[in-house]
Parts: sequence; C-alpha cells; structure tokens
Amino acid sequence: MKTVIRHLAAAGLLALGAGSAFAGTTVNYIDPDRFSDVPFATWERDEVLKELTDHFSKLGAQLPPGQNLRVDVKDVDLAGREYPTRGVRDLRVVRSNGVDWPRIDLQYTVEQDGQVLRSGAAELRDMNFMDRIGRVNDSDALRYEKRMIDDWFYSAILPRDRAARR
Repeated sequence: MKTVIRHLAAAGLLALGAGSAFAGTTVNYIDPDRFSDVPFATWERDEVLKELTDHFSKLGAQLPPGQNLRVDVKDVDLAGREYPTRGVRDLRVVRSNGVDWPRIDLQYTVEQDGQVLRSGAAELRDMNFMDRIGRVNDSDALRYEKRMIDDWFYSAILPRDRAARR
C-alpha cells in the first residue's frame, strides 16, 4: 500500500511540475504501477515519467496562447526490454525483432477558455522505430518514444504546417 501511495504522490508531483513548467500543459499518469514496461527501480521509473512529462510540456508550449493541453497517459511500453543488473541502472536492450517497439496509450484534450477544441484517445505505436531515418539523439534513452510523441503531436494536436507558421 505504501508503494502505491508513493507512486501516486510521485505522479501528482510530476503533473504539478508539468503545470508549473508550462502552464498550458498537464500530464497525468493513470496507475503507473500497472504500465506494461517502465523501469523496475522506483527512482528510475520516476525519472522516465518526468522526462516524458517534460517532453509533452515542451510540445504543449507551442500551442497558441490560451490553449491548454491535457494528456492522461494510460500505458507505456518503452522500446526494448529491460533486464535487471547488479549495477546502478538496469540494462535496456533494444532490438528490431518485431516485438520491442515503443507504445504509449493516452487520452488528450485541447481546451481554450473552458471549451474543448479537440479531444480523443490515441494509441501511439512505432513498429519501424529502428528503420526510420531522421534526427534522433542517440544519447537520449527515450529517443524513440519522444519521436513517436512528436509524430502524434504534429499530426493530431498541431499540424506541422501550422507549427511552422508560428
């Protein structure tokens, strides 16, 4: 029970952090203890969720003034598989064998002045994540997930042609 409360508290702090970093973006993690694939260690899991929150917030900051983005993340399956080690961090092995692609399930709402402009559910998947050509920061542990979130954001929330004009 203490673990559940600790995770809910951490998720709440992450959501508050997202709201204060960019007032127009709120990210909530719905039952993160049940996510398909996040790091085993609590501190590492919190670090991953914070990094995802920061990325959603960075994207949400591109919305026109007065628009707010709310994202409720329902499940996360990171690229690759994690294997426990005796070291400080567990080892994540990424292969392009057809089963290790990144996946994020979420619900979103874009509001302005209390009115919903867009909302829906999205199942983000990138089965070709290792074969795609494009700018990817190889030193970023969440590079595949962030690219997948970018693709969703620039198609469903702020199409690139509108983003380019800003």
